[in-house]
Amino acid sequence: MKTSNIFYMMCATALFSSCHIYKAYDRPEDINADGIYRDPISLTDTLAVTDTTNMGNVPWKEMFTDPKLQALIEEGLANNVDMQAAILRVEEARVMLTSARLSFLPSINLAPQGTATTMDGGSFVKAYTLPVAASWQVDLFGKLLNASRSQKTAYLQSQYAQQAVRSQLICGIANTYYTLLMLDQQEEITAKTVDIYAENVRVMEAMKIAGMTTEAAVTQTRAVYHQTSASLIDLRRQIRETENSLSVLLAKAPQQIDRGTLDEQIMPEDLTTGVPLQLLANRPDVKIAEMNLASAYYSTNQARAAFYPGLNITATAGWTNGSGITVSNPGQFMFQALASLAQPIFNNGKLIANLKVTKAEEEIAKMNYQQTILSAGQEVSDVLHLYDACNNKLIEDKARIEQLEKAVVYTKDLFQSGSATYLEILTSQQSLLSAQLTEVSDNIQRIQAVINLYSALGGGRE
Repeated sequence: MKTSNIFYMMCATALFSSCHIYKAYDRPEDINADGIYRDPISLTDTLAVTDTTNMGNVPWKEMFTDPKLQALIEEGLANNVDMQAAILRVEEARVMLTSARLSFLPSINLAPQGTATTMDGGSFVKAYTLPVAASWQVDLFGKLLNASRSQKTAYLQSQYAQQAVRSQLICGIANTYYTLLMLDQQEEITAKTVDIYAENVRVMEAMKIAGMTTEAAVTQTRAVYHQTSASLIDLRRQIRETENSLSVLLAKAPQQIDRGTLDEQIMPEDLTTGVPLQLLANRPDVKIAEMNLASAYYSTNQARAAFYPGLNITATAGWTNGSGITVSNPGQFMFQALASLAQPIFNNGKLIANLKVTKAEEEIAKMNYQQTILSAGQEVSDVLHLYDACNNKLIEDKARIEQLEKAVVYTKDLFQSGSATYLEILTSQQSLLSAQLTEVSDNIQRIQAVINLYSALGGGRE
């Protein structure tokens, strides 16, 4: 058999055995997203999805309708440092992808050289070469192809990372804004209560002068007044600190934040999660985990391709006046071409070890991808239950406040009839204040549950 036939057969065998090297990444069939949402009320623990509508697909301006909040979010998207860094990382990845795609083309270099030689003090002999050298790596077995595809996954990964920063920033600004509104309302309630307690102190002092109560009761009333006044000071401190945090989030010096009121806010009542498969398409962290798997897949392909021959073609063309033997003038045109084929035979087990390592890394990336899906499902399930719990707590809060308001009225009536002490009025007022502050806190927790669900479903992309 002729040597050329043997060579062709070897190439054909290598080509057929390397078909997998050229295959693009596909999501593994055993990656499972079914049943990852837990129903907050169903005994079966499975959320029955009857509507494919997903609130994560709602544009953020439709989600957050407060004009002042919208202005803050737009300012944050334009100025936030993390957001700007994420945009630059996308640009870096895009440049690297372009570079990877250009690796399929030949590289061309101009390398002029000149020498001047003299022997025994004689005249100088000057020789020069003006070559243009070209080198081309022929991608027979997908080494460059898989490297380019791997770089594309890195580019997509940077885009999803930017999405993640964008979503976190939007929801972070919204959460901080609503926290400010909560503190504002708590401050308003507490300030009114301080005024009531100041009046209580005045009344108790008048009653003591009239001999209707004791100094101990007056002292107790004053203590309650000072305690509530101190909590008002603490609330105002929290407001200022929250304003400062939001200012820094917007990349500006700490300052007062223009905002609305909690009573003006309108949030969606019907929360829609869509089908679990949408979570794979929407959530940036899930997409990043999948791109890690895709990158590991292409690394494995590159490790396989390393077993096959590499073909390099080089060519040099230009002018020279030195042929290596004599020097002539003027210079003459020269051209040289060379093709080399390198087939790995023995590399101290490095190629095999590298393939085993990349396969292991691919399996780890696959497990991490599945785990990220489960974690995403847990986050959605937790937020759904939190929203449901907050709704139920608000019902109890309203009922509690209603009863405590009646208790304050009844206690005052009993005091007027001499059947209760003024301290009992103070106790009922303290209980009412605590219940009112708790209702505000539970209401904002419900709003934040909506925001967190929006984020958990991959909201904020547009």
